[in-house]
Amino acid sequence: MFEVERREGVVVMTMNRAPANAISEEFLAGFNRVLDGIEREGLPRALHIRSALRFFSAGADLKEIGGRFGAEDGVRDMLRHVAAFHHLYDRIERLPLVTIAEINGPALGGGLELALSCDLRIAAQEARIGLPEAGIGLIPGAGGTQRLTRLCGPGVAARIILANDMVDGATAERLGIVQWAVPGAELPARARALADQVAGLAGPALAACKACIRASTDRAPDGYAMEHDATRRLMTTEEARKRVSAFLESRRK
Repeated sequence: MFEVERREGVVVMTMNRAPANAISEEFLAGFNRVLDGIEREGLPRALHIRSALRFFSAGADLKEIGGRFGAEDGVRDMLRHVAAFHHLYDRIERLPLVTIAEINGPALGGGLELALSCDLRIAAQEARIGLPEAGIGLIPGAGGTQRLTRLCGPGVAARIILANDMVDGATAERLGIVQWAVPGAELPARARALADQVAGLAGPALAACKACIRASTDRAPDGYAMEHDATRRLMTTEEARKRVSAFLESRRK
């Protein structure tokens, strides 16, 4: 599910959960184990997160989510799952090193939220990027409403979330969602060069700079609590159940 490579000052973490790096409970646990190992072995200056698949990540595993509708303790289980997303993405955001997301293909829902928890994002110009949860009756509940708004402002967040606007990597760069967009054929080399550039800087200085940048833009303390509450309410609605079921059925055809 994850391949880890170390080189001078950089850890490259390659996600490989076919077919689309859907984020399941197993995926979240595995990601945390990789971070545990990185911390045990000594922190690099850069963590480069990429995908071996056509997708960067399609987001949350909707088969797992669909199974929670109508199940005993389904809402409670969903909230626990959302809390696990929050824990991982907060952990990534707070790592005292520079995190880089190489977005080679679709980064949707929780997949985009993963990228938003990173410090730097470089995307293929043709990659599809969006937060489509409202289309299935849910909310970008893994920090998307908070991080995207903090990063790009409420206007861009409203466009991506409320209008369900899928944008390509080039547009995402113009909107400020990613810092760089490059032709897909050039992406691996450009992302590697970016990681190596970061690795050439002073680790303690990078950690201090990152902490200061974060302090200047820290989210409102109740923003994630609002996401959590909205997820709880939406998981009890018939519309969300029907929309998730319809989406899963369409994928089986």
